[in-house]
Amino acid sequence: MLNPYYSPIMKIMSPCWRPSSAFDVAGDDGSRTDGLLWYKDLGRHVAGEFSMAVVQANNLLEDSSQIESGALSVESSRSGSLCCGTFVGVYDGHGGPETSRYIADCLFQNLKKFASEQQGMSVDVIKRAYAATEEGFISVVRKQWENTPQLASVGSCCLVGVICGGMLYVANAGDSRAVLGRWLRGEREVSAVQMSTEHNASNESVREELQSLHPDDPQIVVLKHKAWRVKGIIQISRSIGDAYLKDAEFNRQPLLARFRVPQPFHKSILSAEPSITTHKLSPQDQFIIFASDGLWEHLSNQEAVDIVHNSPRNGIARRLIKTALQEAAKKREMRYSDLKKIDRGVRRHFHDDITVVVLYLDPSLIRKANYLGPTLSLRGGGASTESPFLKF
Repeated sequence: MLNPYYSPIMKIMSPCWRPSSAFDVAGDDGSRTDGLLWYKDLGRHVAGEFSMAVVQANNLLEDSSQIESGALSVESSRSGSLCCGTFVGVYDGHGGPETSRYIADCLFQNLKKFASEQQGMSVDVIKRAYAATEEGFISVVRKQWENTPQLASVGSCCLVGVICGGMLYVANAGDSRAVLGRWLRGEREVSAVQMSTEHNASNESVREELQSLHPDDPQIVVLKHKAWRVKGIIQISRSIGDAYLKDAEFNRQPLLARFRVPQPFHKSILSAEPSITTHKLSPQDQFIIFASDGLWEHLSNQEAVDIVHNSPRNGIARRLIKTALQEAAKKREMRYSDLKKIDRGVRRHFHDDITVVVLYLDPSLIRKANYLGPTLSLRGGGASTESPFLKF
């Protein structure tokens, strides 16, 4: 049964509605757009195949994402072999798109630089790449402080996956998530194994960590609007950007008062350091789902893995997004077909921007030292990568 308030709500919102695009528009990279949806149904990366999709909900798409494959060439000083790996990044922006787009421009380049210097991929290389990206963005905020102080209030979650030399590295700052689909002995189905650690204050362990790091601040985590928030403002404890919660120099005018913390602070409230998991890939590892929090609001880990396992590869990222949107519509007691007609901005009342990347894993390719195929560099969302404020 539809919500009894459905018709009045639709009448109020009708000026914001528009019909979905009747035709897909193809991009030069083989991706397509259909209304607020961008997708690349199937492509190849060094270690297998992939599918990627993004749906917009905000006025400006705040999610950014990328796949880089074959361009990550790292020669190991220990073995002398060349690793041509695959890099996946999902950057869930908040407060605006500037930080997520900056990360998409800079993080992979930083990773390549440090991997080349250390002649190999490692946890330290990834940590250094995150730190350099954070420092770079904060530097941009500082340079543009007088003209664009709102950059101090923009941030992004940052989820990264790297496949190199038979190893999987998953790094995360924020609440995006990477889930591995793996065959387990004696099981008929593929099991979901979460590979990322999340930093959302809804998790008791995150609240305890914040309280231990800030023992003199009883207001470090506050329950506000039925959600735990750091300083009553933000739900995540780690991110790139959010300069106003990291350095007191930005906690002042001309930044808007609603972003400023009333009590002065001398220690960074948020952290940019990622949690990193390493995993030696095996033939039992079938695929990995990387997605922003917008997907996981509506699907559990196992539900997402079951969909990937039981569906054709072609268009699987788009299928995951469609299932999440169907769940979002169901929660608001409306039809999915009607949800699709709601335009960006208003759409945010129903769901967030959602980015999904599914990497399929081919055991015969994962440990190959030499890769002779083409390199891949793909940005999620198509051509909408320019920021109206960000200059660096």
